[in-house]
Amino acid sequence: MGKRFLHQLLAVALALFVSPARSDDWLPATATFYGGADGSDTMGGACGYGDLYEQGYGVNNAALSTALFNDGASCGQCYVIRCDSSKTGWCKPGNSNFVVVSATNFCPPNWELPNGGWCGPPRPHFDMSQPAWENIGIYSAGIIPVLYQRVKCWRSGGVRFTIAGFDHFYMVLVTNVAGSGSIQSMAVKGANTDWIPMYRNWGANWHCLAGGLVSQGLSFALVSTGGQNIVFQDVVPAWWQFGQTFTTYQNFDY
Repeated sequence: MGKRFLHQLLAVALALFVSPARSDDWLPATATFYGGADGSDTMGGACGYGDLYEQGYGVNNAALSTALFNDGASCGQCYVIRCDSSKTGWCKPGNSNFVVVSATNFCPPNWELPNGGWCGPPRPHFDMSQPAWENIGIYSAGIIPVLYQRVKCWRSGGVRFTIAGFDHFYMVLVTNVAGSGSIQSMAVKGANTDWIPMYRNWGANWHCLAGGLVSQGLSFALVSTGGQNIVFQDVVPAWWQFGQTFTTYQNFDY
């Protein structure tokens, strides 16, 4: 309960950083909800984050439709969403209700429905956690028209790296990314190697095929989707093992 309360408190505080946008900055979309009243069933997902509280994303999260998910490149990005009261009477009462969510999952098309349903391309759609959705919509509506824009992500602490794989296959989950919220390119360097490019495997997981990285200290070079380049020098000690997570003190501004 304590960890969840802190994440909810942080979400409220961070929302204060979202400046009111001009009317022409907002893009139209639709929004539904899933995951239960406490959002517990939104844990996991196609970005690979697992426990969203543990990884720094909390309950204000959403699964993105094909048009927004971009094959996982949008994982971790942040969006401010408000109900479009000009198109529906199902908005939560009040003129300033909005919510900031992180992209943590994929909402797949349902090809048994015309055009793949709400999440079919090219429709922009947010399948939000129920607690996040109820900030802007009335529960019984089920689906509402919304307006949204991408905004800066604010995270607590630094970027985290979780190492998985075996033998010569290395996969790194990158979490808790601030600024643009997502990564466009990544490389790894062992203490005795040159920089080795990594490639998006799925969601926020990046991989490379290389030999000799075991028993070496590791550094990572990341470029955010906002274009900021950070080298996380010697953030993984030589005694690392597969399955471990390493937390840093650096994060992105954009």
